[in-house]
Amino acid sequence: MNPLTNMKNVIKLSELELNNASGKASWHDMYKDSAWIFVGGFPYTLTEGDLICVFSQYGEIVNIHLVRDKDTGKSKGFCFICYEDTRSTILAVDNLNGIKILNRAIRVDHVLDYKPPKDDKSDGTLETCAPLPQIYAGNIKGEKEKKSSSSSSSTASSSSDRKRRK
Repeated sequence: MNPLTNMKNVIKLSELELNNASGKASWHDMYKDSAWIFVGGFPYTLTEGDLICVFSQYGEIVNIHLVRDKDTGKSKGFCFICYEDTRSTILAVDNLNGIKILNRAIRVDHVLDYKPPKDDKSDGTLETCAPLPQIYAGNIKGEKEKKSSSSSSSTASSSSDRKRRK
């Protein structure tokens, strides 16, 4: 599919969604269980670091797979990026699809089911990315609440110390 046609289709979908606002689920909901996006059409000279700089403005990147030629090791101009949170994928698709990087319009789209390749040179990066289960997300919130309550008690004690000094 022509990248410009894809960009136009994504824009049409978003416009329809905004105009209809009928309470229907977003077309992004189809991808709610995947934190992966596809990025294509960028210059071959870009590295993983360059792509992380551009795409990390919409969320924490936990994995990137820049597809390279097996023989030369040169970039093929497309990659797969996994965010820590699926909400970041929506932001990236909506805001970065069709932008120009070094005079080349890039394509950014959701990926429904992507598994990064396994190779012998595993560097410890995550093999799969997926949304956090609700139970785990709740535990993180609970930990933050405990920390904030303990820090507020320390602030209270420091203010009482100041009063005693006076």
